[in-house]
Amino acid sequence: MGSGKTLVGALVAQRTRSAFFDLDHLVEDRAGLSVAEIFATHSEEAFRAFEKEILPGLLQPGAVVALGGGVVMDDENWRLIAEHATTVYLEVPFETIWQRIHHLPGRPLIANRTASEVEELFERRRARYEQADHTVDGTREPGVVADEVLKLWSD
Repeated sequence: MGSGKTLVGALVAQRTRSAFFDLDHLVEDRAGLSVAEIFATHSEEAFRAFEKEILPGLLQPGAVVALGGGVVMDDENWRLIAEHATTVYLEVPFETIWQRIHHLPGRPLIANRTASEVEELFERRRARYEQADHTVDGTREPGVVADEVLKLWSD
């Protein structure tokens, strides 16, 4: 949710010549609909089912995967991710996230919600995010964040 996962993940993959997967984009490809359209015409549950179906195929050795903010809330998904991947939480304060995303279209979990409602969602998810193997300050320039992730990945 606005932490820079896609951009940082793409930079890490590019610098290491690794495969890069963005789960949200792959769900859109599979469904033939945007995330917002999936939520609007089907449901959040349908979107989560697509995530669950696609996720196992992404967790390949050496691949870089940008996961949507909600996929880790499913305990079964989280166990699979933790077992097969080195996890990194790009930590960004909610105020910064809100500034990054509140005006962007196509984000169904923030559409028609107040900042405090979105912050409540963020706070519910944060405990899981903090279970990641590593935490990186995601408020810096994406290239700097990618450099730190690369150092963690190569250790």
